[in-house]
Amino acid sequence: MSPRSRLEDVLVPYEDAIVALGRDGDMVEYPDDVPADRIVGTIGRAGDFDGAFRLRNRALQQRWDAVAEAMAHPRAPVPRVDLIRLGEMYFVVDGHHRVSVARTRGHLVVPARVRRVCTVAYAMACLRAAHLPSKAAEREFLLRVPLPDQVRTDLWLDRAADWMRLADAAEAWGFREALRGEPGLDRPTLATRWWEHEVAPLVEHLRAAGVGVGLRDVQLYAAATAVRDGRGTGEWPCGLTG
Repeated sequence: MSPRSRLEDVLVPYEDAIVALGRDGDMVEYPDDVPADRIVGTIGRAGDFDGAFRLRNRALQQRWDAVAEAMAHPRAPVPRVDLIRLGEMYFVVDGHHRVSVARTRGHLVVPARVRRVCTVAYAMACLRAAHLPSKAAEREFLLRVPLPDQVRTDLWLDRAADWMRLADAAEAWGFREALRGEPGLDRPTLATRWWEHEVAPLVEHLRAAGVGVGLRDVQLYAAATAVRDGRGTGEWPCGLTG
C-alpha cells in the first residue's frame, strides 16, 4: 500500500485539519442528522478506527459489541453523538463507537449535536489526511489573496507548490493594476478583481473551446498559466482537453 493510500485509510485528525485549514471563528451548536459518510475525522481516536470507522483496536471489541447491542435494542433514546463540523467534514468528539456501529449497519444519517468551526481554507467532503499539506498551502495563499467565500468553497489544487505560484501570479496582477492607476486597493478588493477580471475570463474562454472538462476553475487556470508561462510540458496536462 502506498503512503497516500495509507493516509486515505485513516480518520482525519481534527488537530491536523484545523492547523492546515486555519481556524477562523466558531458558530453556534445545533442538533442535526448528519450524513454518515461525511463523518470522516476524530479528536484523539485516529488509532482506534480506520477511515471508514471500522474498529481497528481489538481491545475495544467488547465495548463495541455492547454499544451495538444497546443501539439494536434501545431501552431509551440513543444519545446524539458530539461532532465538530469543518466545511463539509465532521469530526467525532464523543460517540466514536456509535458512529462505527451506525456506519457498519449502513445507516445513512447519524443523530448529532454539531458545533461548526469556520476555517480559512474550505474543507470539502472528499478531504483526507493526504490532502492536508495542499490545504495548508491553500490557507497561506488565501492569507495573501483573500478571495470571497463563494469562491473559496470550490478551490482545490493537488500540489502545495501550485498555490504559491498562484499567489505570486495574483500579486503580480495586482501590482500591474496599481501601475495602471488603481493604487491603494486593499487585498480583498484586489483578490476579488483578480478573480473576476483575470481568472474568470480565461476560464470562460477555455471552457467555450471545450478545454478543461471535469476540472475546477482554479485547476484549469493554474494549468493554463503553467503552459503559458513555460512551466508545463508545452502540452495540456491529462484531463485538460475537451
